[in-house]
Amino acid sequence: MNRIDERFARLKRENKKALIPFITAGDPDMEHTIEMAKILETSGADIIEFGIPYSDPLADGPVIQASAQRALKSGMNLDKAFDMIGKIRAETSIPIVFLIYYNCIYQYGLERFINNCAEVGIDGAIVPDLPYEERQELAPVIDNALVYFISMVAPTSAQRIRDIASKAKGFLYCVSSLGVTGERRHFDASVTSFMERVNECSAVPTALGFGISRPEHMRQLGHLADGLIVGSALVKKIEQGASNQDIYEFIKELRLALDESMAKIMGGNS
Repeated sequence: MNRIDERFARLKRENKKALIPFITAGDPDMEHTIEMAKILETSGADIIEFGIPYSDPLADGPVIQASAQRALKSGMNLDKAFDMIGKIRAETSIPIVFLIYYNCIYQYGLERFINNCAEVGIDGAIVPDLPYEERQELAPVIDNALVYFISMVAPTSAQRIRDIASKAKGFLYCVSSLGVTGERRHFDASVTSFMERVNECSAVPTALGFGISRPEHMRQLGHLADGLIVGSALVKKIEQGASNQDIYEFIKELRLALDESMAKIMGGNS
């Protein structure tokens, strides 16, 4: 069983939700990213999402775009990212996914990418610029791969949600709102109806991302999905030079708030 499946199965048994932090690989350098991975796990992360820096990250807002530029300047590339994950994997069994733009995979070679993911212990790949229809052309290669290609749905997916969800593996990445990544103060009420529809269609766990950054977001949105993804807020702390202890306390606070949201649900069902 893929580590993603194992983690969500365990969380379900424990009546918990997945906390999925995002950081950019190599920001500000490889050694810092390796250290961050350890801190994220010990502070309560369930899955770690590593962004592979790219020069034209269309889905990302200014905070993550800036982190990608810092990582590229530090020399990070896909081969070094694989080396980095190998070092992280030697010390942890936490599920690990890449967020990577398809041009990086195309230039690297799809089968080579998949083989290297399996070799170093990467469990999934989120490819935000690979449309569902084009993904189907790659199905003979990716459907049988040990690494899961994580599907994404957004409010604009409309009638395609059921088709996308039916082919999903690992978890279904649900984009909370239109636009690029970045912190948000509030979420439109339509996110509730969107997630109700996605959960109705999906046979795999759902994870909600884009804009989630605060403990109150954990409490507000935790009941809507099987996991919540936090990116820009964490990346901004890294940019600002936050200490290891500050990062630990930030993730721990999110973890506690997410657990509170689930406890409230269970209390209401008792």
